[in-house]
Amino acid sequence: MVVGDTSRLDPRLAEQFRTAGLTHLLVVSGANLAIVIGAVMGLCRAVGLDRRSAPPVVLCAVLAFVVVARPEPSVLRATVMGMIGLLAYTSGRQRQGVSALSAAVLVLVLIDPALARSYGFILSVLATAGLLVLAPGWRDRLRRRLPGPLADAVAVAAAAQIAVAPVLVMLSGEIGIVALAANLLAAPAVAPATLLGALGALTALVTVPVAQFVVWPAGLAAGWIAGIARLAAALPYATVPWKNGGLGALSLLVAGAIAVLALRSRRVRLVMAAALAGVLIGVIALRAIMRGWPPPSWAMVACDVGQGDALVLAAGPGRAVVVDAGPDPRTVDACLDRLDVREVPLLVLTHPHADHIDGIAGVRQGRAVRTTLTTPRSSGREARLGRGLDIRAALPGQRWNVADLTLSVLGPLSVGPHLAGTDDGSTINNASLVLVARSPGFSALLAADVELEAQRSLASLVPPVQVLKIPHHGSRSQDRAFLAAARAPISLISVGKDNDYGHPSPATLSLLQGLGTRVYRTDKAGDIAVTRTAAGLAVVQRG
Repeated sequence: MVVGDTSRLDPRLAEQFRTAGLTHLLVVSGANLAIVIGAVMGLCRAVGLDRRSAPPVVLCAVLAFVVVARPEPSVLRATVMGMIGLLAYTSGRQRQGVSALSAAVLVLVLIDPALARSYGFILSVLATAGLLVLAPGWRDRLRRRLPGPLADAVAVAAAAQIAVAPVLVMLSGEIGIVALAANLLAAPAVAPATLLGALGALTALVTVPVAQFVVWPAGLAAGWIAGIARLAAALPYATVPWKNGGLGALSLLVAGAIAVLALRSRRVRLVMAAALAGVLIGVIALRAIMRGWPPPSWAMVACDVGQGDALVLAAGPGRAVVVDAGPDPRTVDACLDRLDVREVPLLVLTHPHADHIDGIAGVRQGRAVRTTLTTPRSSGREARLGRGLDIRAALPGQRWNVADLTLSVLGPLSVGPHLAGTDDGSTINNASLVLVARSPGFSALLAADVELEAQRSLASLVPPVQVLKIPHHGSRSQDRAFLAAARAPISLISVGKDNDYGHPSPATLSLLQGLGTRVYRTDKAGDIAVTRTAAGLAVVQRG
């Protein structure tokens, strides 16, 4: 919170901060400088310094903060924005503040034109503009009904959140419903954590024992904020989906403008309040009668990990076999958390491509991983990422049993030489482990990323199954005989939204349609669960 260094932050906690709308607390922003400047100005007034004497002291404090936080471009931008925002907001000179902000933006962009394409810079400018344009009027209105400090806190949090909402929607494709409440609850602890953390960093240069004493209450404040993030992220519908990109931002602005115009009428406000109350009651009732996630009796889940693979096969309460780990530890860890997986008796890494193995740390996060299987042609990259794991090569014909789940190794048929860093992508893909998973009432062919050559060599060995994981994210490189041999009524494609590869290929989707299989995609459905029912297998989509 002081220097914006998140390198050792738990990825799960970082995701909870994002969901709760508190990510801005993890980076150095104008808010950090505003807190420091405000505290120093308060101390100056307390000791009797006048307006002429206080600015040099404040400037020294700002320079000290920049040294502690490191004078990186983001810190320097935050310094400019924080000083402008605070000085204009506290002085009540909003017009001068907007002019100063505009001048600062022009100067910074002239110095570094790349800022014009920086979302971090845009968010910083918009948040500051919100404080200058929206917060003062809202604060004055709220003070008629709320105590002064509470009115200030609500006005500042709401103004900043509203100002940055279009850009956040454009980036994430979702709206944070709990963000305002989470920011209000976290706000009282932000200043103690920031100020005492910065003071502790400076004190540590002189005496570490005293610094430890100083940062102890800062730790309590940071713990409160982390607790708010966890609580807010765990709430149902903490975020709701919205169209991303420029169209999403524009539609949100239009919706906001319509809402503002509608709320000017008292009658419309009453109608909207009644409608929202009805929707809220309906959502609560629907939530009460609907089954949560994961659905009962799930046999397999394709995790939404973006452009990559991570499949989870049920192996008893709190236990699952994981096939591939996706490209990002955070996404696979979050998926396993949602499934309440606490132990992974078997981790299968089909081939050493980043979109299948870079998330290994997420699978291991807080879980015991017993045995890890790799392709017999492994390059050894899996071992480097999974230090300390019991790693074994899976050979064709081998079977692995975990509870009532059986995994049979179908390929690769040719063991051949170990893969090298110079091998092309198709060579590595064709060395993938291809597995058949079976448990009572469930069977699946997990085809990893095998392409035409490997698919053709395996086609005669493919048994009929109920679920087919389409190879290589639905790329164009598919053999009809291989896919048809599975006779699977359900096909899953693990693929990232708006990926650069054009996956899944329209030709592949057309081929699957011709085979009569129902296709489900993680880029559209989110996590996809295959569950056992009295009538057979069913598919439940989380997205």
